[in-house]
Amino acid sequence: MEKWFVSMKKADFNGIGKRYGVSPILARLIRNRDMVSDEEIGFYLNGTIADLFDGMLMKDMDKAVEILAEKIREGAPIRVIGDYDIDGVNATYVLQQGISRLGGEVDTDIPDRIKDGYGLNRMLIDRALDDGIDTIITCDNGIAAMDEIAYGKKMGLTVIVTDHHEVPYLDAGGEREYLMPQADAVIDPHRPDCEYPFKGLCGAAVAYKLVEALYEVMQRDVDDVDDLMENVAIATVGDVMDLVGENRIFVKQGLEMLKRTSNHGLKALMECTGVPVDRLSAYHIGFVLGPCINASGRLDTAKRALDLLNAPNRREAVMLAEDLKALNDSRKEMTEKGVEQAVEQIENTSLKEDQVLVVYLPDCHESIAGIIAGRIKERYYRPTFVLTAGEEGVKGSGRSIEAYNMFEEMCKCRALFTKFGGHKLAAGLSLEEENVGRFREVINELAHLSKEDLLPKVSIDMQLPLPYVTEELVSELELLEPFGKGNTKPLFAEKNLRVISPRIIGKNQNVLKFKVQDQQGNQMEAIYFGDAAACMEYMRGKENMSFTFYPSVNEYMGNRTLQITVVNYQ
Repeated sequence: MEKWFVSMKKADFNGIGKRYGVSPILARLIRNRDMVSDEEIGFYLNGTIADLFDGMLMKDMDKAVEILAEKIREGAPIRVIGDYDIDGVNATYVLQQGISRLGGEVDTDIPDRIKDGYGLNRMLIDRALDDGIDTIITCDNGIAAMDEIAYGKKMGLTVIVTDHHEVPYLDAGGEREYLMPQADAVIDPHRPDCEYPFKGLCGAAVAYKLVEALYEVMQRDVDDVDDLMENVAIATVGDVMDLVGENRIFVKQGLEMLKRTSNHGLKALMECTGVPVDRLSAYHIGFVLGPCINASGRLDTAKRALDLLNAPNRREAVMLAEDLKALNDSRKEMTEKGVEQAVEQIENTSLKEDQVLVVYLPDCHESIAGIIAGRIKERYYRPTFVLTAGEEGVKGSGRSIEAYNMFEEMCKCRALFTKFGGHKLAAGLSLEEENVGRFREVINELAHLSKEDLLPKVSIDMQLPLPYVTEELVSELELLEPFGKGNTKPLFAEKNLRVISPRIIGKNQNVLKFKVQDQQGNQMEAIYFGDAAACMEYMRGKENMSFTFYPSVNEYMGNRTLQITVVNYQ
C-alpha cells in the first residue's frame, strides 16, 4: 500500500508567474520545492557560478590554505588520501589537479575497500611516512579518524582534513560532545562551529572550495580550475546529495561542461556506455556513468577510476573505460543474486516481523552490501542493514527511510560496533560476528516507528487534467532541471481515467502502452515502465483508475506525440 498526498502549499502563483515569466503551474511546482522568497526563487531559476559562496567562510579554510601555500612554495611532498567511492575519487582528482597545477609536489592514495576499509588508517599513514610524505590531505573522509590523525601528528606529519560527513559525537546526558580530530586544519561544513551557509556539499565540492581559495591566496586565476566543476557535478549526483542551493548550480554548470569536456577518460566513458552527450542529464550520471566509476572501488581498486580521470590520451582512456564498464556489468549480476538471497531470508524467517531489517549474507561481496540494502529498503519500505563476512569480523551498510535517522540510532548502540559512520539515510559499520544477533535485537528495541512511518509516501505536486498537458508545459518543465534527490521530477495526478487498449511491449516485456480517457472524452497516450504484467492484471475489470505521471514528448521516426509516463496507479 502507498499513501498518496497532494502538496497544498499556498502562494500567489499568478504573481510569481508574472514576476519570473513562467506559468502558474511552474510557479506552484517551485513553491512545492520550498522556494518562498523572491531571492530563493531567483536563485533556483537563474542561479549561476557567481552566486556560489566564498569558501573562506568555512571554518579552518584560512589555516588550510596558508599551510598548503607554504608547502607548495617549499616543494614539500603532499599526499591526497581519498575514499574509494565516486565522491572520494573525484575529490581526490580535484585536489591532485588543483595542487599540481600550482606547481605542488603531490601524489594520491586511496584505501582498498577490503584490505584497508573505509577512511584513514594506520597502514595508510605508515605508507605515507615510508614514502617521505610531509603533508596529508584527506578528502571525503577524516572527520571520524581521531586516533589515526593523532598518530600521524605524533609521527611528525602535517594533516589537513576535508570532509562532508557528520562529526561523530558522544551523547552526554542530552548534550552532544563532538569528537573533533586534532588535525592542523579541519574543513567540514557539518562542524558545529562552521558558519558556512550551505551544509549540503559533497566531499568533492569541499575539495573544490579549498582549491579555489588556494588559487586566490596564491594570486592565480581561479578560472583555470573551472573545469573541475564537472567532477563536482559527478560526485554530487553520484553521492546522492540534495540538488538544492549550491549543489544545483554545481550540477547544472557541471553537466554543461561535461557535454564538451576535454577529459579523455570522461569522454571515453560516455562513449562506451552510449549516453547521449547532447542530452546528458543527472540521470545519466546517477544510473550509467556513476555506477561504472563506483564499480572499480567495489570490485577492484578505486585507483583504476582515478587512472581513468588522469588518462593521458584517448587510447589509454578507452581501455580503462571499457574495463570499468565490464566491472559494473559483473557488479550488476552479483547484486541481483544478493537481492534474491536477502528476500528469501526475510520471507522465510522471523525477520519479516522486524521494523528494522538486519540481513546477514556472509558470502556476499561486502562492496555491494549498500546497493542490496537500498533495493531491500525500496521493496519493504523499512530501514535495512545488509551485513557480510569481512576479512576481520563483519562489515555492513545501511539504507534508511525518511522517518528514521540511521546515524543517530546507531550512535545509541555504538558499543556494539568496532567502527561506524554515516548520514541520516545511509551508514556503514563493522562489528564482531558474535554481535550480529544482538545488533538486530537492540536496533529493533530502539526503533519506534509507527504504521504511518512504514507506509511509502507518494508526494504529488498537483492534480493536472489531460488538456493541460501540452508541449509548452513539457518544455517549461526543463527550467526545473537538474532533477534528483531534493529536487525530484514533478509528479502530477489525475483520477477517473478510463484505460484503453493496454498492451505489453519491449524485448524484456517490461513496458506497458495504453491510452487514457478522461470524463470529457479527452484521450492521451500513456506508458508505464516496470512490472507491466502486474499493472495490466490490476487494470482488468476496472472502470476507472487514478494515475500519477509526468508529461513527456515521444519522438519516433520524426513524429512527435504527447504522452504521460505513469509512475503509480491505483
